[in-house]
Amino acid sequence: MKFFIDTANIDQIKEAQDLGVLDGVTTNPSLMAKEGISGEENIINHYKKICEIVDGDVSAEVISTDFEGMIKEGEKLAALHPQIVVKIPMIKEGIKAIKYLTEKGIKTNCTLVFSVGQALLAAKAGATYVSPFIGRLDDVSTDGVELIAQIVEMNSYYGFETQVLAASIRHTMHIIQCMEVGADVATCPLSAILGLANHPLTDIGLEKFLADYKKVNG
Repeated sequence: MKFFIDTANIDQIKEAQDLGVLDGVTTNPSLMAKEGISGEENIINHYKKICEIVDGDVSAEVISTDFEGMIKEGEKLAALHPQIVVKIPMIKEGIKAIKYLTEKGIKTNCTLVFSVGQALLAAKAGATYVSPFIGRLDDVSTDGVELIAQIVEMNSYYGFETQVLAASIRHTMHIIQCMEVGADVATCPLSAILGLANHPLTDIGLEKFLADYKKVNG
């Protein structure tokens, strides 16, 4: 399973990259705003900076909701760097835009997906990634991980090449659950990725090893 970090924070992206396990980055307008990044030129430069840090795909989201606007934005974003993946919302005009961009050889990420039917449309349109938001589904008493499992099964059954990118991951257990049902990618906050390294028995074992070494070696 690939690990993407879901942030626009350069320091966090660098820290995740330094771990040696980072496969890509996802961003959105909310994450950009959280970092105080505004204005088209500043946003474009920020995407370029991210692409210079990581080796894998970097999702950059359009803000238009009409077909022509999404195409114009998508082509402009894709021209920034070969690693850019154009993030398109799951709406009727978005499906058309995904189909158009895919036929132009531009990678796409269909975002804000909350049902297997939406994932089916994204796959049929040729999306590179489909992003079900599992945390937001959990927030409304719906099993987000089960949706991941359904989409993975659908892709396997029909041979769709669209990768299942589990999004809106809130914690480390979400990562494990998505891995268990076969998600292709998990996009996570840095804290969730770092949480995979933690276990109290590891801490206890290391403490004992160091204590035993000190007894013998002073």
